[in-house]
Amino acid sequence: MTHTRNTAQRDAIRDSFAETEGPMSAREVLDRAQEAVPSLGIATVYRHLKTLSEEGWLTAVELPGEATRYERADLHHHHHFKCDECDRVFDIPVQHHGVCHATLEGFDVKHHEVVLYGTCPECTDEE
Repeated sequence: MTHTRNTAQRDAIRDSFAETEGPMSAREVLDRAQEAVPSLGIATVYRHLKTLSEEGWLTAVELPGEATRYERADLHHHHHFKCDECDRVFDIPVQHHGVCHATLEGFDVKHHEVVLYGTCPECTDEE
């Protein structure tokens, strides 16, 4: 019986990433996953986020001064926008991946992260 419940919890956590606009904190994952499994707790969410990251299904997103957020590892390269009002983080598509790399002659760039900060459209409309 525990295995079935565990699978339902894991499925609910995975499903919470289905249509996200950006990486989510453990609390955001919990809020979404509890719609399917109301008894789900934050410790279980953290445990599954760790396991899904170790399996390569999720990747951690580290923003300066923020708790770790998570997103699916199979996403195309993108940057992030953090709203200063609601604290949500959104994915920003990248049009020209090589622009940053081309400006660093002689450097062997392995990866980069760009984070934009400001106000999202939803919060802008509330002002």
